[in-house]
Amino acid sequence: MSIATAAPLVDARGLHRAFGEIRAVDGVDLVVRPGEAYGLVGPDGAGKTTTLRLVVGALRPDRGEVHVGGFDMTKQPDEARSGIGYLAQRFSLYGDLSVMENLRFFAEVRGIRGAEFAKRAGDLLGFVGLAGFEDRRAEALSGGMKQKLGLACALVHEPQVLLLDEPTGGVDPVTRQEFWKLLIRLLADGRSIIVSTPYMDEAERCTRVGFMHSGRILVEGTPRQLTAGFAGHVLELDARPRAAAKVVASQDPDVEDVMAFGDRLHLRVRDAAGPLERLPKALGAEGIHVERLRAISPTLEDLFIGLLAKGEEAYRG
Repeated sequence: MSIATAAPLVDARGLHRAFGEIRAVDGVDLVVRPGEAYGLVGPDGAGKTTTLRLVVGALRPDRGEVHVGGFDMTKQPDEARSGIGYLAQRFSLYGDLSVMENLRFFAEVRGIRGAEFAKRAGDLLGFVGLAGFEDRRAEALSGGMKQKLGLACALVHEPQVLLLDEPTGGVDPVTRQEFWKLLIRLLADGRSIIVSTPYMDEAERCTRVGFMHSGRILVEGTPRQLTAGFAGHVLELDARPRAAAKVVASQDPDVEDVMAFGDRLHLRVRDAAGPLERLPKALGAEGIHVERLRAISPTLEDLFIGLLAKGEEAYRG
């Protein structure tokens, strides 16, 4: 059975949640199937964390419903939550307890003890790379090791759904890569993962991605589908001095935004033909040396910056 035809492990429909006058989640649908990683991407305050807390049952929606593994989160909360492992944005384990003591605590909460716990603990600590650190206090772990311990605790009851709220925030790139290798192995076992992330390279690893803004999912699709719809709207400019080039490029009538990407500039354009023709002359007239100006395939970051700008305009409107 393919991912597309499998019954969803997470099926959330029409979720709304307000805090006073703030609509934190405003009509979100979220359907995730076995073996699928769904990436929630968006600026701070977009509603990503609130959405995850609604799915896990930590918050009740004002409207809408959540089913996990076929169980209704409102009517059958214990059954629904038993299928979920949740890793919060901030390290929420017990710093004065050891790695093994933390793992044992979360196992016992789920009714896992004795020989069953011993086997799972050995398997999990080996899986996340913490074997040999059983007696180290959690507060003495590095940031990456804390997140791996959090993942182990979230997996101790063998859930089919993992909810991860920015799980690699603040850790080094190597540790991020190691963490995602673990997630890919979990997907191969048929689990579903919903992960919020600020990193576009992580979003590109997901099966599908949803971009949130002001409590709504503006677009959703595979990374390839999303960037294909933005093709022809990004130019790469390599010019010196870069600061002056950015000013001149911003003045072109077809250039909507100019962003620095490494040592080059990405220009989001309404139409590529005009800027490709006009900008070399305009830049040269200001004494700016142009090494290269070309249309490129857009990245997810290009797409989301454009969507964010449009979303803010719509929100103000």
